[in-house]
Amino acid sequence: MATFLDIVSELRENKHRALVFSQFVTHLALVRKELDKQGIKYQYLDGSTPQHQREENVRKFQSGEGELFLISLKAGGLGLNLTAADFVIHLDPWWNPAVEDQASDRAHRIGQQRPVTIYRLVAENTIEEKIIQLHATKRDLADTLLEGSDMSAKISLSELVELIRNV
Repeated sequence: MATFLDIVSELRENKHRALVFSQFVTHLALVRKELDKQGIKYQYLDGSTPQHQREENVRKFQSGEGELFLISLKAGGLGLNLTAADFVIHLDPWWNPAVEDQASDRAHRIGQQRPVTIYRLVAENTIEEKIIQLHATKRDLADTLLEGSDMSAKISLSELVELIRNV
């Protein structure tokens, strides 16, 4: 949380706006509590947000209401165009990197006129750190398959066990 708040402080000082993703609604609730304490304005949406409220929150963010947009990863992966943000912060990794990439793409849309920077916050010596290692393996596998190579690697059982060992 301290690292996240430091990043937010720097973004605010430099007039940036950010999308903030977590796969855990309870994690977003903790973030909301901290932002409320500091008087930082934000928009919010998760899977329980009704469609009309979702559209209203998107409209508000796009028109400048709120410096941050807190979004549950599952609710924010599709159907959002949020080019008012030039930063994306992932508070925790999702096991499937494509889902994270799809969420990050909410800021990479037609109409985006600034570069978009993506932060991924990961605590050391956690299962999340191992998930990031798994992401690299999955991306390498996908790249190999897309290149049309016959040498598509599969993760072995021993490699998978090593990824989660000592957590």
